[in-house]
Amino acid sequence: MISKIGIAFGSLIVAFATTAAVSQPRDLAGRWSTASPLPEQRTEVSVASDGSRLYLLGGYGPGTGGAPEEPRAVYAYDPTDDAWSALAPLPEGLNHAAAAVLEGSLYLIGGHRGSSYRGIDAVHVLDLSRGTWQLGPPLPTPRGALAAAVLDGRIHAIGGIDAEGRRSGGHEVFDPVTGHWSKAADLPTPRDHLAAAAVKGEIVVLAGRNTLSSVLTATEVYNAATDSWHEGAAVPTGRSGVAAAVIEPWVYLFGGEMFDPRSTFAAAERYDPTTDRWEILTPMPTARHGLGSVALDGLIHVISGGPQAGLTFSNVHEVLKPSN
Repeated sequence: MISKIGIAFGSLIVAFATTAAVSQPRDLAGRWSTASPLPEQRTEVSVASDGSRLYLLGGYGPGTGGAPEEPRAVYAYDPTDDAWSALAPLPEGLNHAAAAVLEGSLYLIGGHRGSSYRGIDAVHVLDLSRGTWQLGPPLPTPRGALAAAVLDGRIHAIGGIDAEGRRSGGHEVFDPVTGHWSKAADLPTPRDHLAAAAVKGEIVVLAGRNTLSSVLTATEVYNAATDSWHEGAAVPTGRSGVAAAVIEPWVYLFGGEMFDPRSTFAAAERYDPTTDRWEILTPMPTARHGLGSVALDGLIHVISGGPQAGLTFSNVHEVLKPSN
């Protein structure tokens, strides 16, 4: 059983786990290093991997005259030569979307347009071999600031902000065989700016927020065989705007922010759903939110994001070599 304590910061209550399910801070993270920076500064990016390269697209860039822009450039990173290359640009600029790679195609799912905090239903699909974009079947429930994970050859789109600006527990699944989305059991805790990752046949959903001035520690785990959720041990550091990556049996969680008090996190933590246990790791060298992360060849790449709370940008690319 997990107990929590609340510490008040103004109008915010931040929850911290107080159970043996969390290891005390110690140097478990292995070694951090830097890699080739993203060719341009961004935040609120979408990142995915096909197992050999990582792909970064969408988000905000600094723009000119003080106004942010939504860059359409799409980048691929090859770890064998530590180099970025440009792919076919997005048909439109989007931010706060979710990304996934499935059967040779890169999917950009939902998101926001411009400064509107309203979810959209657009699904853009890049054929990675042909280099061409097309529209895919739209999300049944428009959402932005959502998360996506691939499990058993299907894409799960989870949580986010709907077309009315409300936090959503929506959970829909895309099957490339049928070309259709179907509904799955809703996320028990509606939230946005969350992270999701598939590990050991389940989907783990972590952190996020349910109002602008609050952050969540909720860990919820989805079992596709029973179409049901169960609660896991609380995230040690509540925050939103996080990124997750998987090296089994662990789900790694990086970065984040909160607005009251305004903070950006360098936190690095990992969760084992088999033992329902968290470990607190050596922090990232650079605190960021709105970042992306993927695992490639036993290393975790953590890219871009805002170094201060709110609309800030970076091209930082840091790499974690985990310890066992």
